[in-house]
Amino acid sequence: MRRDVFQALADPNRRAIIGLLANRRLTIKAVAEHFPISRPAVSRHVKILTECGLVVVHRKGRERFCEARLDKLNGVTNWIEQQQKTWEGRLDRLDEYLSELRSAG
Repeated sequence: MRRDVFQALADPNRRAIIGLLANRRLTIKAVAEHFPISRPAVSRHVKILTECGLVVVHRKGRERFCEARLDKLNGVTNWIEQQQKTWEGRLDRLDEYLSELRSAG
Protein backbone atom coordinates (compact mmCIF):
# COMPACT_ATOMS: atom_id res chain seq x y z
CA MET A 1 0.00 0.00 0.00
CA ARG A 2 1.39 3.38 -1.00
CA ARG A 3 0.61 6.01 1.60
CA ASP A 4 0.27 9.74 1.23
CA VAL A 5 2.96 12.02 2.69
CA PHE A 6 0.28 14.12 4.39
CA GLN A 7 -1.10 11.02 6.08
CA ALA A 8 2.35 10.14 7.37
CA LEU A 9 2.99 13.64 8.69
CA ALA A 10 -0.36 13.77 10.48
CA ASP A 11 1.06 11.83 13.41
CA PRO A 12 3.33 13.69 15.88
CA ASN A 13 5.49 10.60 16.48
CA ARG A 14 6.18 10.26 12.76
CA ARG A 15 7.02 13.96 12.48
CA ALA A 16 9.43 13.54 15.39
CA ILE A 17 11.02 10.50 13.72
CA ILE A 18 11.58 12.50 10.53
CA GLY A 19 13.14 15.27 12.61
CA LEU A 20 15.42 12.77 14.32
CA LEU A 21 16.51 11.26 11.01
CA ALA A 22 16.90 14.59 9.21
CA ASN A 23 20.62 14.81 9.92
CA ARG A 24 21.70 11.22 10.60
CA ARG A 25 21.04 7.57 9.97
CA LEU A 26 19.86 5.63 13.00
CA THR A 27 18.91 2.06 13.75
CA ILE A 28 15.31 1.29 14.66
CA LYS A 29 16.55 0.62 18.21
CA ALA A 30 18.24 4.05 18.39
CA VAL A 31 15.10 5.73 17.09
CA ALA A 32 12.96 3.88 19.63
CA GLU A 33 15.15 5.09 22.51
CA HIS A 34 13.89 8.64 21.87
CA PHE A 35 10.21 7.76 22.35
CA PRO A 36 8.02 6.66 25.25
CA ILE A 37 6.34 4.08 22.99
CA SER A 38 7.33 0.47 22.35
CA ARG A 39 9.90 -0.55 19.77
CA PRO A 40 7.22 -2.39 17.72
CA ALA A 41 5.17 0.84 17.67
CA VAL A 42 8.22 2.77 16.41
CA SER A 43 8.73 0.07 13.77
CA ARG A 44 5.13 0.53 12.60
CA HIS A 45 5.65 4.29 12.35
CA VAL A 46 8.87 3.75 10.38
CA LYS A 47 7.00 1.34 8.09
CA ILE A 48 4.40 4.00 7.32
CA LEU A 49 7.13 6.57 6.66
CA THR A 50 8.81 4.04 4.35
CA GLU A 51 5.57 3.36 2.49
CA CYS A 52 5.20 7.03 1.62
CA GLY A 53 8.85 7.42 0.67
CA LEU A 54 9.96 9.67 3.54
CA VAL A 55 12.27 7.05 5.04
CA VAL A 56 14.45 4.37 3.51
CA VAL A 57 15.58 1.40 5.59
CA HIS A 58 18.93 -0.25 4.79
CA ARG A 59 20.02 -3.58 6.23
CA LYS A 60 23.58 -3.91 7.41
CA GLY A 61 24.11 -7.29 9.01
CA ARG A 62 21.41 -7.74 11.62
CA GLU A 63 20.76 -4.03 11.99
CA ARG A 64 18.24 -1.95 10.06
CA PHE A 65 19.33 1.65 9.52
CA CYS A 66 16.75 4.35 8.80
CA GLU A 67 17.50 7.32 6.61
CA ALA A 68 15.20 10.28 5.88
CA ARG A 69 14.39 11.25 2.30
CA LEU A 70 13.61 14.92 2.85
CA ASP A 71 13.24 15.61 -0.88
CA LYS A 72 9.85 13.88 -0.61
CA LEU A 73 8.69 16.85 1.48
CA ASN A 74 8.81 19.15 -1.56
CA GLY A 75 5.19 18.33 -2.37
CA VAL A 76 4.19 19.35 1.14
CA THR A 77 6.18 22.57 0.88
CA ASN A 78 4.58 23.43 -2.46
CA TRP A 79 1.10 22.77 -1.08
CA ILE A 80 1.76 24.92 1.99
CA GLU A 81 3.07 27.78 -0.16
CA GLN A 82 -0.03 27.58 -2.37
CA GLN A 83 -2.32 27.63 0.67
CA GLN A 84 -0.40 30.55 2.16
CA LYS A 85 -0.82 32.61 -1.02
CA THR A 86 -4.53 31.80 -1.18
CA TRP A 87 -5.17 32.79 2.42
CA GLU A 88 -3.00 35.90 2.24
CA GLY A 89 -5.05 37.04 -0.76
CA ARG A 90 -8.32 36.37 1.04
CA LEU A 91 -7.17 38.17 4.17
CA ASP A 92 -5.93 41.13 2.12
CA ARG A 93 -9.37 41.40 0.47
CA LEU A 94 -11.06 41.16 3.88
CA ASP A 95 -8.78 43.91 5.21
CA GLU A 96 -9.66 46.12 2.22
CA TYR A 97 -13.37 45.46 2.75
CA LEU A 98 -13.17 46.29 6.46
CA SER A 99 -11.25 49.49 5.66
CA GLU A 100 -13.99 50.47 3.21
CA LEU A 101 -16.63 49.85 5.86
CA ARG A 102 -14.75 52.01 8.38
CA SER A 103 -14.37 54.79 5.81
CA ALA A 104 -18.05 54.71 4.84
CA GLY A 105 -19.22 54.73 8.48
